[in-house]
Amino acid sequence: MSKTGYEPSEIARRVQDGEEAPFILDVRDREDVEKWEIPGSTNLPIYDELLEHDFSTLEDNLDNLPKDREIAVVCAAGITSARAAEFLRERGYDAESIDDGMNGWGRAHRRYDIGATDGVVQIVRPGTGCVSHLVYDDGEAVVVDPSQYIEEYLDAADERDLDIVGVADTHAHADHVSGARRLAGELDVPYYLHREDTGGLDGVSEIADGDAVEVGDRELGVRHTPGHTPGSVSFEYGDALLSGDTLFLRSVGRPDLEDSSEEAVREAAKRLFESLDALTGRDDETVVLPGHFDGEEVRPVATELGELRSEATNELLSYVEDGDEAAFVETIVESLADEPANYNEIKQINWGKEQPGSDVESLELGPNNCAAN
Repeated sequence: MSKTGYEPSEIARRVQDGEEAPFILDVRDREDVEKWEIPGSTNLPIYDELLEHDFSTLEDNLDNLPKDREIAVVCAAGITSARAAEFLRERGYDAESIDDGMNGWGRAHRRYDIGATDGVVQIVRPGTGCVSHLVYDDGEAVVVDPSQYIEEYLDAADERDLDIVGVADTHAHADHVSGARRLAGELDVPYYLHREDTGGLDGVSEIADGDAVEVGDRELGVRHTPGHTPGSVSFEYGDALLSGDTLFLRSVGRPDLEDSSEEAVREAAKRLFESLDALTGRDDETVVLPGHFDGEEVRPVATELGELRSEATNELLSYVEDGDEAAFVETIVESLADEPANYNEIKQINWGKEQPGSDVESLELGPNNCAAN
């Protein structure tokens, strides 16, 4: 806990690691909580009251709050939650606000070494469902799908005494602002992206199916896996498959963010089916490391391909296993969720067609909606 309250990264660690986590009291409006929340939190919708320094509803609910447990109060930006926490402390509760509220939660990152495969660090943003990776060998590293918070990757490399020699995106992201070009520019190293996803960007080291990016004495193999976007790729690193937004643990990448017309979605879904069919031809022991998660509690976000095949948790992958392209396409067309927030603006930034403004951090906050269903 910091001097001003709980650090979001501390909450993420305690929620995820099975350590006794604080009782999380979310004071935002119910509709905001229904869209996006910290797992396990309890909602008391008193945001507007707290803005007016009205604590009457909070006082009426004191008996519903634990006296023998820490209480972490969260709002949007940490202001009204700080008022609520102070009110609770004055009445004997062990309460603190979460610094920067849900904005801070969306910026939190956590790092995991992948025990099942050698030379991979996974970096997870629990508040947004985004996952990136650092692959390394013999003192060198390549960063895959970095967030805009590039210091996370510089720190991860420094901790392991690694030199970052390249940065790659599995595709042109629509749900979060990529830090790849900025990180590559600051380090003067190549930025790797498939040519069909460059959107006219200059200074890109274009990659294609069958290419290999050198990492120390090893290679990061490129597999073109279109469908989510025309230029989506997956990376092979030993027995690890960095599947980007092509294959998730419980779903697959949605194919409608380039063109949402039904005809275009159907064509992209067919390409996605073919990409998944190729990927699932790998060995059962292949460790799948996706670019997103949505509610899965497993950390790191990883599982063996054989387990994905045998479990009934990924309906769309089961259609691929059965060779049922028609059912795959129809299920996608019928079950697409709302698009990621601000996805058009985010994509324009990632293509270099718009410059990020002062709201660049808030653009990507909210639930992750990159899965097809």
